[in-house]
Amino acid sequence: MFRSIIANRLLIRSIRSNPNPNHPLIAINAVISSHRFSSESTNPSPFAHQNPSPLHQQPESLGRSESPPHEERVFRGGGDQAAAEEECQEEQARVLQAALRHVRLGWSEAAMVSGAKDVGVSPSIVGSFRRKEAALVEYFMDDCLKRLIKLIDSDDELANLLQSDRIVKLVRIRLEMQAPYISKWPQALSIQAQPANIPTSFKQRAMLVDEIWHAAGDQASDIDWYAKRTALGGIYSATEIYMLTDKSPEFRDTWTFLGHRVKDVLDIGKTIQEAKYLAEAVGEGIGNTLQGFVRSIQRR
Repeated sequence: MFRSIIANRLLIRSIRSNPNPNHPLIAINAVISSHRFSSESTNPSPFAHQNPSPLHQQPESLGRSESPPHEERVFRGGGDQAAAEEECQEEQARVLQAALRHVRLGWSEAAMVSGAKDVGVSPSIVGSFRRKEAALVEYFMDDCLKRLIKLIDSDDELANLLQSDRIVKLVRIRLEMQAPYISKWPQALSIQAQPANIPTSFKQRAMLVDEIWHAAGDQASDIDWYAKRTALGGIYSATEIYMLTDKSPEFRDTWTFLGHRVKDVLDIGKTIQEAKYLAEAVGEGIGNTLQGFVRSIQRR
């Protein structure tokens, strides 16, 4: 399940190299682990809570072989190579976390260098990230999902909301995490859309959509399961892009837009096939125009 994947992405360095149980990243393990994920940690599907037919299942080895995109390895001559690698990986996590405070400089090496200085690490460590800016964006996406999972697990009021209201609330909370970085978010989208980064970007968004649907109490069967997640993925991306040009106070127009889109998909008078068509249309439009849209925003 994807909570286990997230746990591995965020905790592997700390578990191996820092035995202190109070280490901030080790503490994430308690947040991400839950009873509904305990038996399916090797599921490689792009969505966490699916119960697909055997036709959709893939070999287990695919899920276990992937390395965290921001967990780069540095090989140093002499000494204990394994210990040196672990030390570097731990330092990388600290640098990425600190770099988020400097995203006003862009999702860039400059922000990462500033983060390294903040935590007392040599700026040369930035050279150890093969995909540099992508590592920073992906770290942020993982961190946001971790925070959303923590909120879902601790919010007892979610169960009292209508399904549509739960979805709107969770999508809004997740997008509000990007609000402090909104002026630089077009750059983040552009980085995610680069061919080398698309697989990780897709997986991270798939994990997010699945988590939201599960929290909304979705019990869909195979066909409906895929259609609903496709639909919500399209809604999330459309709302994310709408937010980039929203000048209303506290993104009020964005949340109105979000509420209308969710209602369109969940309206009792609509069939799931109509929802699927809507999602495919939205997704195709986003796929064809995202890079051009982002470039136009960046030129402003």
